[in-house]
Parts: sequence; structure tokens; C-alpha cells
Amino acid sequence: MNLLFAPSRGPAARLAQAVSWVLVAVLAAGLFSFAFNQLHYGWNWPAIWTYRQKFLQGWLMTVAISAVSLAASLLIGLLTALARRSAFLPLRYAAALYVESIRGTPLLVQILILFYVVANAFGIENRYLVGVLALSLFAGAYLSEMIRAGIDSIRDSQLESARAIGLTPAQTYRYVVFPQVVRQLVPPLAGQFASIIKDSSLLSIIAVSEFTLNAQEVNAFTYSTLESYLPLALGYLLLTLPISLIGRVLERRFHFAA
Repeated sequence: MNLLFAPSRGPAARLAQAVSWVLVAVLAAGLFSFAFNQLHYGWNWPAIWTYRQKFLQGWLMTVAISAVSLAASLLIGLLTALARRSAFLPLRYAAALYVESIRGTPLLVQILILFYVVANAFGIENRYLVGVLALSLFAGAYLSEMIRAGIDSIRDSQLESARAIGLTPAQTYRYVVFPQVVRQLVPPLAGQFASIIKDSSLLSIIAVSEFTLNAQEVNAFTYSTLESYLPLALGYLLLTLPISLIGRVLERRFHFAA
């Protein structure tokens, strides 16, 4: 059998995957090398190297903002998912309005309105706080739908069994519902974290000194556009690629655990 069409398991399959990845990487590298060579561009990397600390500070700020936003969005998503299942109709409709409004409008517009309208009305001037809140609200709306779908996937027979053995609603959620929801949520959560990292670049619109804004400032200082934005792309890739790989591993692990 041809190596590149080896079965999905065993040493031959792993060798085929390695060969395929190398082949794809070589082709991609060749394509980009050809494209850049056609530019006849005068590279100015020494000027960019002078601002290496600014790139690092922006990169670390992006990591911090994304991590805090992910934790906050988990809490917001959980509370919203529970609110959408509430018997109290105003609470249920408010949660539905929040989810549909966030999912139906661009994040860029949400950031602008939250900072220049809502935060200004309440006298909040900390743009980092507003940036984290904007990302958390945006991701929380999507996470709430994931959590709600996970809860809805629990069979009625399990809930009836929990009531039959005397579990309270809180105990049912804790011991029956949430363990199964978490198992379903962990794999897409990695993808959501990668999305938050990339979406954080939009915070540059309100002058949050994250990775993208710092790269823009370096470009303004040096007039070296490609040299400023190529490290930006690499920096995001260094964050999102491992997360995507971890997400795939978790997806396979929890799939077989189901």
C-alpha cells in the first residue's frame, strides 16, 4: 500500500502523517519564498530589532487579557445558560436578548459602544478593564450556547432518575448535569480561547497596548510595514497553534471517553 495512503493506525500511519506534514510544509515554504522574492523589498530588520521589547510587552499583554477574558467569559456563559433555562420569564428573555445581540453584531462595534458610550456614562476610564469586559461578554454569549446545548443533551431519564433518588435541583446539576457538560465543553473551549486571542487585536481601536497596537506603533516609528506585521502574525501563531493542537487532542480523548 502506498505510504501516503496508509491505514489510520500503527507506525506506518504515523510515518505517513510525518511525511505528509513535511511535504505540505515544504510546499508552503516554497510558495511564500517565491512570493516574497517577487517583491524586491528592502528589508529593514535592524530597525525592528530595536523595538523587540515593545513587541514582547504587547505579546504578554495579549496573553494576560485573553486569559482573564476566558475565565470571565466562562462565568458569564454559565450564568447566561442557566438564566435561559429559568422559569422567571424576564430573566430568560434578558439572557436571550443578550445572546442574540452579541452574536448578531460585530465585536468592533461592541467595543466602541462599550467604551465610548456605556463606560463613559458610568465614569469608567480604564480601557483595559473595558477591553476585558468586551471580550468576556462577546465570548460569554457563544459559550452560553455551548453550555445550554450541553445541558439540553442530557436525557430526561437521567434527570428523572436523579429526582427519584432524592437529589435536589442543585445536586442534580452538580453531580449529573455539569460533569457531562464539562466533558463536552473542554474541546471547544480550547478553540474559543484561540478566538479570544485573535479577537483581542480589535482592542487596539480603544488604544489598549496589546500586541497589535504595539506593532502598529512600531510600523509608525520605522515605516517598515512588513517587518512590523510579520512578527505580529508569528506571535499570534505561537499562541493559537498550540491551543488548536491541544483542542484536537482533548477532542479525541473526550470523544473516546464518551
